[in-house]
Amino acid sequence: MSDSQSDWWRGAVIYQIYPRSFQDSDGDGMGDLKGITDRLDHVASLGVDAIWLSPIFTSPMDDMGYDVSDYRDIEPTFGTLADFDRLIERAHELGLKVIVDQVYSHSSDRHPWFEESRSSRDNPKADWYVWADADEDGFVPNHWPSVFGGSAWQWDTRRRQYYLHNFLTSQPDLNFHNKEVQDEILDIMEFWLDRGVDGFRLDTVNYYFHDPRLRNNPPLMTKAGRTAVRPYDMQEHLYSKTRPENVPFLRRMRATMDKYDARMMVGEVGESFRAVDIMADYTADGDKLHMAYSFEMLSPDFSAAHFRHCVKAFFDAARSRNGWPCWSFSNHDVIRHVSRWAPYSKDLDALAKQAAALLLSLEGTICLYQGEELGQTETELSFEELVDPPGITFWPEYKGRDGCRTPMVWQAQAEHGGFSDGKPWLPVKPEQAARAVDRQQDDPNSVLAFYREMLAYRKGSAALTTGETEFANLPEPLLAFSRGEEKDGVLAIFNLSAEPQSVTLGAHVTPESVSRNVVAADGTLDLGPNGFALIKGLSVDAVHVNA
Repeated sequence: MSDSQSDWWRGAVIYQIYPRSFQDSDGDGMGDLKGITDRLDHVASLGVDAIWLSPIFTSPMDDMGYDVSDYRDIEPTFGTLADFDRLIERAHELGLKVIVDQVYSHSSDRHPWFEESRSSRDNPKADWYVWADADEDGFVPNHWPSVFGGSAWQWDTRRRQYYLHNFLTSQPDLNFHNKEVQDEILDIMEFWLDRGVDGFRLDTVNYYFHDPRLRNNPPLMTKAGRTAVRPYDMQEHLYSKTRPENVPFLRRMRATMDKYDARMMVGEVGESFRAVDIMADYTADGDKLHMAYSFEMLSPDFSAAHFRHCVKAFFDAARSRNGWPCWSFSNHDVIRHVSRWAPYSKDLDALAKQAAALLLSLEGTICLYQGEELGQTETELSFEELVDPPGITFWPEYKGRDGCRTPMVWQAQAEHGGFSDGKPWLPVKPEQAARAVDRQQDDPNSVLAFYREMLAYRKGSAALTTGETEFANLPEPLLAFSRGEEKDGVLAIFNLSAEPQSVTLGAHVTPESVSRNVVAADGTLDLGPNGFALIKGLSVDAVHVNA
């Protein structure tokens, strides 16, 4: 197989589907695999390369599928293995690769492995999870907190020990220091690879190993640590995650992937600090992850300095070692970026188009989240409408993740936005229904039309898919960088504000078709609010700020 085929993921665009919220085919209010299959034509029409399915495996759904009770079967709410096979077949017919979520750091407490492990201290799976004795006074083994609140330790009366859970108490952590656990995870990977999946998105990939000495984490001595809403964010997690033992296991995972043609892994680095460095380390040298992403660009920060830092810091650390990033602005865990960055714009459609142009101009692989192509906004929910555990725990300072997980809207006037004939698991509200697919489908000025235009432009540009990045030294709120070299390169310029800005170019140019809210005259670009331009054949040396 040629390198171009095996490296299909490098510079690709992946579309994330949240199965519970994409399309319901049977009227139970939950999205399912048949519904996804029915809607794949829409995804293919965007011009993306692959889909990523959030967890679809057997689960009690305490954490919406991120608590797996059977890694080799489909949750009945979503369908069957036969439905999954049909989805893969249809996706491949449309030229779409299929990536599935894999949650290996922890399982459900209703997984047979855990039920056996907790039954005694000497059963065959006794050491498959992280168990520890109580302190002499009966207290928890250390001060590690759970991401979702409270201690990361839960007492089990059968074993008379605590077990570790970095998330919900019903999500016990697997013990990756046990080679049997590692071997089982690799077997699960091969099960899905044999079934035809093209890759894996690995949840919390830096959580696999813990410090076997269970040392306490130091406090996070920053303002963010002192003022955090969650106790979890008050610690520097030196011992509870991102342990050095993770790297050799990632190499074992890569060796498994390399048995198959043209497959890939993208890992989620769950870390508030050092995330870009971890991404670089985990993807370097071609023997671990193919690529990684973090929450760096999923934050409220919308500054040129921030975007420049994320990209430059990664490639400064990883380029010489062939590391590769995956960038996204929205996903199922954060406030949708159009709402998150609304203070920087007076026109949400203009902001949505600018964000699309920026994201799809970045060096790396790109991930879009369902509804992003519609300029979808965060849904405002009442406390009574929430189902997300951390949202319920930390309300109202933190409202959880339900607002970005509400159903996809297909028809503006249909009940529940055309998502379901029954009452959906989360409500479809008028603000979201107004951005439905059918309302934008034939509008050349819509956000949806722009996404298709920008995706086609990226796919047709070698500079934007594989070209290296060079940033211009411009003041806020201007961001400019070039991709690629010489006449085939692309210069991208963005005004990240709601106020007009102006730059001078070293040549008389007319922006190409991918530009919005820009006027060009005599070598000057006047960028209106959230204006941007992509210009072929210019380097960053040509850009200057008007006096």
